[in-house]
Amino acid sequence: MADVILSGRIIDLILALVALEALALLAYRARTGRGPAPFPLLCNLGSGACLMLALRAGLTGAPWWQIAACLALSFAAHLGDLVTRLRSPNHQDLSFGRSPRFREPGTSTNQPAFKAKIPS
Repeated sequence: MADVILSGRIIDLILALVALEALALLAYRARTGRGPAPFPLLCNLGSGACLMLALRAGLTGAPWWQIAACLALSFAAHLGDLVTRLRSPNHQDLSFGRSPRFREPGTSTNQPAFKAKIPS
């Protein structure tokens, strides 16, 4: 098992699974019209894939510039994902997905947890 990890072959396997995931999600969207949008999906998966490539390069003793290039590509893909998330109509402010009903700090007595009846 150590040879599989240190040789970087485990990363190759993980990258193949990520590619299959991307293909499956894109095919699902093409058939149903539901699921993640292609560009943000590919940015998200691409960022992670580039991080895995950087790890593979480090495990196999690649030159420093190859590791740096993989990290730079990962950063660029991450920025692409972040820009699409922030420009989404669901993110009109910088709340990063928190809906307006959660703007008050603390717990409100109007929440379902406070209205639930405890079985006796």
